[in-house]
Amino acid sequence: VYVAGALIYNSLGDKQKSTEFVQKYADLAPICLPVNFLRCGSDELFVGRAGYLCGVIELRRRLGVQVLPQTGDGGVHALCAAIIRSGREYSKHHNSPSPLMYAYYGTEYLGAAHGMAGILLMLLSFPDFLQADPAADRDVRGAVDYMLSVEREGNYPPATDEVHRPRPPEHELVHWCHGAPGVIYLLARAYLVWRDDKYLQACIRCGELVWSRGLLKKGPGICHGVAGNGYVFLLLYRLMGEPLHLHRAEQFQEFLFTQEFQQDSRTPDCPYSLYEGVAGTVCFMSDLANPEKAAFPFSEVF
Repeated sequence: VYVAGALIYNSLGDKQKSTEFVQKYADLAPICLPVNFLRCGSDELFVGRAGYLCGVIELRRRLGVQVLPQTGDGGVHALCAAIIRSGREYSKHHNSPSPLMYAYYGTEYLGAAHGMAGILLMLLSFPDFLQADPAADRDVRGAVDYMLSVEREGNYPPATDEVHRPRPPEHELVHWCHGAPGVIYLLARAYLVWRDDKYLQACIRCGELVWSRGLLKKGPGICHGVAGNGYVFLLLYRLMGEPLHLHRAEQFQEFLFTQEFQQDSRTPDCPYSLYEGVAGTVCFMSDLANPEKAAFPFSEVF
């Protein structure tokens, strides 16, 4: 709410009110600093530390403001360090094969919405923190490589309990929230930070998987709908500059207007919302008109 307020008042030209909302947002940082400040899981994107850092990034990107100091108590580096400590402690306590691991409501999710992909993406969005802490950089890279190790033909299981007990192919999730369409943002960011070709190749495999299996019946939205999977190709277009990916994004948009989709797709629980509903779909269509700057909401990796 504070991020939205800051952006809305800025667009209305009320800089004072916008600044007040930015300050309200900054004042929340101490709440997120204790390693286990939420019983359900303190690091998740929607309710935890990763989400708070996501708001910091969005305000900085759109308003050009430094919401928090980089270092010092309550600064960005302190919040990133809390995520690292949390992941290390959980991994050690549960003998995880990854140097960092996280749980949300007792489940070790791996996807972008509730799991490790979204958390690691936020850490990689602050490369100065990783440069200042080589041990943290090593563990983040180890966690990203763990993600690569559980890939199955371009897709990723929604949680660690399905790594060794995979779903039948017809029941696999190919969603932004769970699966390759969300993990690709982490892999793209990893490639941009470390410039290791294996992350780029993994992105390409994600794209091929989404192209073959990404036309979903769950609605038009970006969380688990057609528009969210269409965003995969806008990311690949910006990453690689190949017209093929822009063509594929356009095909996903066209599918939204087909009789097949309109008749057979499910109506989302929140039909107008950003993640499930038409608000996110409009973002996708708007970004198709300006693909060189297209970005999945709150997931700008460039």
